[in-house]
Amino acid sequence: MPTFTPYLHKTHYYETDTMKIVHHSNYVRWMEEARCDMLDQMGLGYDVMERAGILSPVLSVSCEYKSMTRFPDVVAIYGKLVRYTGVRFDIEYEIRDANSDALRTLCRSSHCFIDESGKPVSLRRKFPQWDALFREWAIESR
Repeated sequence: MPTFTPYLHKTHYYETDTMKIVHHSNYVRWMEEARCDMLDQMGLGYDVMERAGILSPVLSVSCEYKSMTRFPDVVAIYGKLVRYTGVRFDIEYEIRDANSDALRTLCRSSHCFIDESGKPVSLRRKFPQWDALFREWAIESR
């Protein structure tokens, strides 16, 4: 099973709130940045999927905030494809300070595959090469 290279994000001033810490909503954006990077590392970015008529909406997101991130910290986002069923997948993210390695946030997102009309798509049936790729990168495949 291959592992993903962490995604690095330098916090921006506009991402902070009046307490001078990164606003909690930005972590969801960072998850998306890291997820796009992960899919690119797999060789199956959103651009590739969308050209084939496949979309991958977010089904759920959860975050557990452990410590504060401030401007201009750089965070390393470690992603793991923890579940893949052929129709759905889940990613867990560990967001750490890139310099101190302090844990900032633990997150998870769930996604599915649909066609442009919104109907679920099984990669196993429609895109067996993509299915094999997801299975190769997934920690748990069903």
